[in-house]
Amino acid sequence: MAMRESEIVEMIKQAIPDADVRIEDLRGDGDHYAAYVTSASFEGKTRVQQHQMVYAALQGKMGGELHALALQTFVPGQ
Repeated sequence: MAMRESEIVEMIKQAIPDADVRIEDLRGDGDHYAAYVTSASFEGKTRVQQHQMVYAALQGKMGGELHALALQTFVPGQ
């Protein structure tokens, strides 16, 4: 079962409340998304740590309900 864009946004915002999240459906199949996440909480963290924060927010859905996510993270003003 594929995830809706709104579900992805909601899960990320629950875990990272200040996040600005933009989701793009890459294939129109509800299974392959790109996510652009901007948050001040990423400040001082490595890119890997930032991505880990977003993946943790998705609560194990990656690889299951959410097949593919091209993730880009940013600090505000970046």
